[in-house]
Amino acid sequence: MPESKSQSKTELCDLTITMAQAESESQGESRKEKAVVGSSRGAALFLRYIQPCLAELLGSTLFIFTGCLSVVENVEGTGRLQPALAHGLALGIVIAVLGEISGGHFNPAVSVSVCIIGGLKVVLLVPYILSQMCGGMIGASLAKVISPVESYHNASGGAFAVVQSEGQVGPAIVAEVVMTLFLTLVVCMGAVNGRTRSLLAPLCIGLTVSADILAGGAISGACMNPARAFGPAVAADYWSYHWIYWVAPMIGAIITGSLIRLLLGDEKVRVLLK
Repeated sequence: MPESKSQSKTELCDLTITMAQAESESQGESRKEKAVVGSSRGAALFLRYIQPCLAELLGSTLFIFTGCLSVVENVEGTGRLQPALAHGLALGIVIAVLGEISGGHFNPAVSVSVCIIGGLKVVLLVPYILSQMCGGMIGASLAKVISPVESYHNASGGAFAVVQSEGQVGPAIVAEVVMTLFLTLVVCMGAVNGRTRSLLAPLCIGLTVSADILAGGAISGACMNPARAFGPAVAADYWSYHWIYWVAPMIGAIITGSLIRLLLGDEKVRVLLK
């Protein structure tokens, strides 16, 4: 009898230890699962919110650096040809390379128009614009650092200095509105709208920028991009009629978004006559 009781106690003790070990292993696995879930959530947040903003920052930096430098170094008297080609080629390239990450906006006006038609979450609009503006400042500052002082000052650091009097304000506003409408229409219809989306969108967008600069560069400078205006304005401290390059492009972007939402978009985008 004593031996039986002793064995029973031993078995009970072993069972208790086994249950404790199982519970400990279960808790360990639960912690590992929670760690994996937490890690996957962190990666999802990074991919959804942080990486697109980083892509917008980098793309805006490279595009605006190239654009500013093309204006500053336009010493051969090529007129608008050199800036038109540099801006168009640089934009097309960064869209092709980074577009799959962020959509390839690199322009607050583009972000507004894309957001209106549902191609960008509202929560990302302000972070995108801030990233683009920071990229503009970095790109313009890099251009300032490597440019000859005389050339830099003669070109106002790549800032938009075409409008010099009140009489030029009206034509400049109209030009910026129409040219931005053209650009944002190509972006939205070529890269966002499902029915008209094309693999040639980066090329078409770059060509649109080049065409606008060649056509309207003498009237307003053909900015179409508040970040492109803001960066060199900060670097060169040149603010004359700077407001034009915010107000007019935003008006053009809103018109584009409204046209696509109401009339031109596919069934997913259009809100009328579905």
